[in-house]
Amino acid sequence: MAKLQLRSNQWIVDNQNNIIIGKGRMEILENIEKTGSINQAAKMMKMSYKAAWSKIKATEKHLNTSIVHADRKEGTRLSREGKELLEKYRLLKRKCMSADDKIFSRIFDKSEISGF
Repeated sequence: MAKLQLRSNQWIVDNQNNIIIGKGRMEILENIEKTGSINQAAKMMKMSYKAAWSKIKATEKHLNTSIVHADRKEGTRLSREGKELLEKYRLLKRKCMSADDKIFSRIFDKSEISGF
């Protein structure tokens, strides 16, 4: 019998269904934190600089705030709002996964359906 696992994703969207943050944008922000560079963050993700930058700009537009500061001398870093968005999203993911795991276990661990 195969061991079943749950995988779930969360996207924060605005009222017009524009993505504010999800797993991909979280990864971009985390990689910017690690590298201090949008270009390096994009390369780590096998993504073009333009694609990474356009996702950042879209989020900034929808939030009407800057989430990254790009400076040729100091490099790129997350703004206070960018750090807050990233931390809140990480917390949301942890809490959602914890709740999802409990629900999944209640439904599937005691399942008497053949094949499960």
